[in-house]
Amino acid sequence: MSDEKLTLKGERIAKVIARAGVCSRREAERKIEAGNVSVDGKVIDSPALNVLPSNIIVVDGKALPDKQPPRLWKFHKARGLMTTHKDPEGRPTVFEQLPNGTPRVISVGRLDYNTEGLLLLTNDGELARFLEKPQTGFIRRYRVRVHGRVVEDELFALKEGPVIDGVQYGPVEAVLDVQKGSNAWINISIKEGKNREVRRVMEFLGYEVTRLIRTDYGPLQLGKLPRGEMEEVPRKALAEWFGGKIPGIAATGSGKKEGYANAKDKPNARSPRKSSTKPKDKGRKPHADRRR
Repeated sequence: MSDEKLTLKGERIAKVIARAGVCSRREAERKIEAGNVSVDGKVIDSPALNVLPSNIIVVDGKALPDKQPPRLWKFHKARGLMTTHKDPEGRPTVFEQLPNGTPRVISVGRLDYNTEGLLLLTNDGELARFLEKPQTGFIRRYRVRVHGRVVEDELFALKEGPVIDGVQYGPVEAVLDVQKGSNAWINISIKEGKNREVRRVMEFLGYEVTRLIRTDYGPLQLGKLPRGEMEEVPRKALAEWFGGKIPGIAATGSGKKEGYANAKDKPNARSPRKSSTKPKDKGRKPHADRRR
């Protein structure tokens, strides 16, 4: 669909709000149903509305900000933080820990209160939704410390996808890393990311989780990012991974892994050395000893 046709037809208001980075699409729909959204001065109560760029949208008393290019950050979440903007119980939140000057961001999924490690933050609701969808196929990897003697055959069986309390979970790849006495470290990979999935699976096997760290989310890794710090993902990387799939992120040219048609196109790339066509004279003497 051309940009011109899309502009004439408009887009669903919840989608527009999400793209502006105010909140996720689902949260936008809840705000609309609660009467916290108005269009051109009129409060609406249904998300079944298409809007145009010319419409004035107000959410929670604030005008919708101008659309910014999609941006993505890695954040090293510590234990004891809620992944929410406000907590009814007054517990500290991730968003209270972000550096001054950070634009309004939303989280890509959530990590529970006692889970630590890699949390992705973005200013773009569509990018968040794309990363969260199980259909996208991004693998989430975790390091899990459990209390108990691990039976490796039970871990292997999780590849079939366990059914826990009537809920079907997707395939879980779990590998024992090390067993030390009554404690063990397990490496776990999942694709769905259901609520508290890793903890529920370990409890299903009878293991008490004493520490849970997310290390990877798709192509993104926690690496050596210090606890409590955030780091923006370069736009070139966003283009390589998500280009053409998210509005505002252009695709790279040729489909090469690094986004360059040829190695010579890469900045600071060295040209291949040309081999000399002259035969080597191994018996030649140093210049100073040659006879004239």
